[in-house]
Amino acid sequence: MNILITNDDGIRADGIIELAKEISNIANVYVVAPESQKSATGHAITIHNPIMVNDEFIDENIKAYSISGTPADCVKVGIEALFKDVNIDLVLSGINNGPNLGTDVVYSGTASAAIEGLIQNKPSIAVSYDDFNIDKEVYRKSAKYVVNLINTMKDKLELLDDCILNVNIPKTEVKGFKITKLGERKYDNVMDERVSPYGKRYVWIGGDIKDLNQEEDSDITAVENGYISITPVNIEMTNLGMVNRLKEIDINL
Repeated sequence: MNILITNDDGIRADGIIELAKEISNIANVYVVAPESQKSATGHAITIHNPIMVNDEFIDENIKAYSISGTPADCVKVGIEALFKDVNIDLVLSGINNGPNLGTDVVYSGTASAAIEGLIQNKPSIAVSYDDFNIDKEVYRKSAKYVVNLINTMKDKLELLDDCILNVNIPKTEVKGFKITKLGERKYDNVMDERVSPYGKRYVWIGGDIKDLNQEEDSDITAVENGYISITPVNIEMTNLGMVNRLKEIDINL
């Protein structure tokens, strides 16, 4: 089995390093990751600048590169250029430093990299951890859950023909897993406007997560209760019900 691994935290992030090492025990691992932090880049791709490629070392049996592009670039470049002669069976994105729950997947570079795998007709899984700045041992343990998921899914990858799996691992003791739907994330945004020493105006975007009532079968509820959430996510953005309703309207142009 040939697995392409990427992330949005960068090639030197512990999450991708520990994931790649653990997955290399069950598959051939190929890594393409951003050369620097690219969180919250969504599905951006690089078209106005060249994408620089660097050789990297993770382990003896892992072929790895970093590139100057985005997480989505990593998957495109990996499948269509760097490993074009390899039949990639699965794309993994992660393990992300921090959760990607609910509507946050819209902004997530981690989820978007997996979605690019879907666009490339490859089964794809995004994996995130519900805490920040954790140690290697936690990522190593989390990677074992990913191995178990892959071993469960490897003969059923056709289920991922039209969706990705968005996986979030709780920071508490894992009780099991739940198949979930996306919950709702909203923020009390803070726009901190400042002026640099050179007189340039700039803004820092921050904010705190709002405490919202979540449905029992949401990914947010599952993770809060100590379960690994596994959410199938697709990219069908058309409101099919509204298509027929709009057809009934006499639109004059």
